[in-house]
Amino acid sequence: MIRFDSVTKRYGDGTVAVGDLTMELADAEITMLVGPSGCGKTTTLRMVNRMIEPTAGSIEIDGRNVMSLPAHELRRGIGYVIQQAGLFPHKRVLENVTTVPRLLGWDKHKAEARARELLELVGLSAAMATRFPSQLSGGQQQRVGVARALAADPPVLLMDEPFGAVDPIQRGQLQQELLRLQRELHKTIVFVTHDIDEAILLGDRICVLSTGATIEQLSTPQEMLARPANTFVADFLGQDRGLKLLSLVPADDVRVEEGTTANGWKLELDDDGRPVSWLGPDGEEPVPAVVVRPGESARGLLDAAVSAPSRAAVRTDADGRLVGIVSYETIGALLAAKLAEAAS
Repeated sequence: MIRFDSVTKRYGDGTVAVGDLTMELADAEITMLVGPSGCGKTTTLRMVNRMIEPTAGSIEIDGRNVMSLPAHELRRGIGYVIQQAGLFPHKRVLENVTTVPRLLGWDKHKAEARARELLELVGLSAAMATRFPSQLSGGQQQRVGVARALAADPPVLLMDEPFGAVDPIQRGQLQQELLRLQRELHKTIVFVTHDIDEAILLGDRICVLSTGATIEQLSTPQEMLARPANTFVADFLGQDRGLKLLSLVPADDVRVEEGTTANGWKLELDDDGRPVSWLGPDGEEPVPAVVVRPGESARGLLDAAVSAPSRAAVRTDADGRLVGIVSYETIGALLAAKLAEAAS
């Protein structure tokens, strides 16, 4: 557990970046810190590993005050991932990942074995180990940054807008990779983002901060979307709270309909039962079928249904075979229910 007790950060010019902050962040959960620019979320994060020293108050990790250790020793036990990965440009990927284990006195063989294991864990091939950061894409560099942060198996991982500088496709892949890693590793993660959709997707809990790191609400995404604590939180969440709630509903939980037709359009399957395209009633040009796979959300079903000429989404199993279709009306009824829940 990470505990902030009356933590304040005041700069020499009198600016209070964080004022009297008290909160507890649970073990083995991802806590997302969100809020407008300048609200103190990054300052709050960086006080945990003493990249910024608090002016007053205390921060404890599992009951131990972070001030009780020299800063360099503290940081070796806390993973830290930033937006631009922060890799050493003159070192190869394997050397980057082994940095902290080597500082902790691990022998070279053990450190490199751990690094190769982690590179595989974050989805990078063995061939990447000998490359320099400049030879990697932005998304690959971020994966190396995550591997480096995990190298010494720290219980706490701090992430400061780690996916903000990559393109949307890579960002989505990295988000899913983080969720997969967390299911395996169960780290205590504090994650700063300006993107409320990212916070809803990744967070076990979301902490919305206003100026001075004032906590406006700290709760699960479901609780926050259904019952914002105040106008500030509701405005920060945006007008599409119902749609955001759909992103929390697994597509697998939405009822599918029998058959392969919808609104006059027929879903064409290949010989293995995999969806290929929608065939129109009047000989229209076939339209490729957009499918929703296991692990995606009801929001994905809505997007697929809106884009399909049949006004129906297509669900498949992990092997790409048809599970069933979901009509726009079914998704609309689910959305109406979520909106009613959010309004109650």
